[in-house]
Amino acid sequence: MDSTQLALVALSVGAMIGGGIAGLVFIALRARDRARVDSSLELPDGASDVLQGMDEVAVVVDASGHIVAASAPAELFGMVVGTPLPEDDLRLLVRSARHTGLPESSTLRLRRGAELRLVTARVSVITPRLSLIVIRDITEHERVEEMRRDFLSNTSHELKTPVGAITLLAEAIDSAADDPAQVRNFAGRLSAEAARLGQLTSRIMNLSRLQSADDLTELRDVSVDEVVAAAIESQSIAADAAGIAIVRGGARGAYVRGDVQVLTEAVGNLVANAVAYSPRGAQVGVGVRADAAVVEIAVTDRGIGIPEEEQNRIFERFYRADQARSRRTGGTGLGLSIVKHAIQRHGGEVELWSRPGRGSTFTVRLSAIPAPPMAEHAGRRKKPKKPKKKAGAAAPAKGETP
Repeated sequence: MDSTQLALVALSVGAMIGGGIAGLVFIALRARDRARVDSSLELPDGASDVLQGMDEVAVVVDASGHIVAASAPAELFGMVVGTPLPEDDLRLLVRSARHTGLPESSTLRLRRGAELRLVTARVSVITPRLSLIVIRDITEHERVEEMRRDFLSNTSHELKTPVGAITLLAEAIDSAADDPAQVRNFAGRLSAEAARLGQLTSRIMNLSRLQSADDLTELRDVSVDEVVAAAIESQSIAADAAGIAIVRGGARGAYVRGDVQVLTEAVGNLVANAVAYSPRGAQVGVGVRADAAVVEIAVTDRGIGIPEEEQNRIFERFYRADQARSRRTGGTGLGLSIVKHAIQRHGGEVELWSRPGRGSTFTVRLSAIPAPPMAEHAGRRKKPKKPKKKAGAAAPAKGETP
């Protein structure tokens, strides 16, 4: 082998050795970079921007449970960058996800300000030292589902009760055909159950109409005096039977824009509730306060009152704070729900104040409008005219008896 060949062989061996060393160096550098990433607390590029754009609660935490990035809504749950996770349940969920290396989900109750909220939380490990937590508040969804379940359950029960009673009473009338007194008794009870069934179906239809997307069609300038008087009149028989006086007070001559029938039913339902839950001999007050912007109609009783924990649900369909009392009084559980939706459809609101043993006050607030010109004219009092002397009556002559 001459010198030229030896030089070529040496060059080839050197290239192979150099290439091997370069490969080893490249592998070592990649392993170092991977170790740096694994031990780094820096977020991937753009991750912070994604978090800031999220409407849901989302936070990134390190291995010790400290928050290194958060979306804007996370602050509502007390999750602030640089602070530890505020809830033990969340910390346990993060540990479980880090231990398995798989996403973990759970339904939890977390505190948002002063209230507990029902949430679903999902934890995903994004690097060996960082984990992503996404939280979705399902409190309202759960509440709606509970209302739906209550509605189906209670509607079924409420409809079955009068239907079953009507069936039994019809059979009883058939069996007592030879006893006129019994027939009259059963017929009266049958009529009462039929009326109850009719009231229930009517209220379900009214509530469905109020909850629909259709606008109210019978809008006009409504006299609050007319609404209050009609509402009181509709409950006068029940109040007299219960020995309860309904007293009307406050401002007169107020007007609102709305459907007079819907408003009358709403105020009538409040008066009916006050009568039903007041002791015999009590008073129910219906007061009106008005200014240029707002009209308030307050219905007050001195009855059993409503516990504080029940007050948030009192306007739900078929919900009753006192089940036994409601069944004795023949209530449908829809009255207050109708009130709420009727007033909301008029752009107003209903407020409740109640204390057990001290009674309740329901206050309806509606936007006031100026009295129509014809109403102002009719409201002005005319001065009474002096009676005229009858014409054609001559004065008696002197000495004559008048």
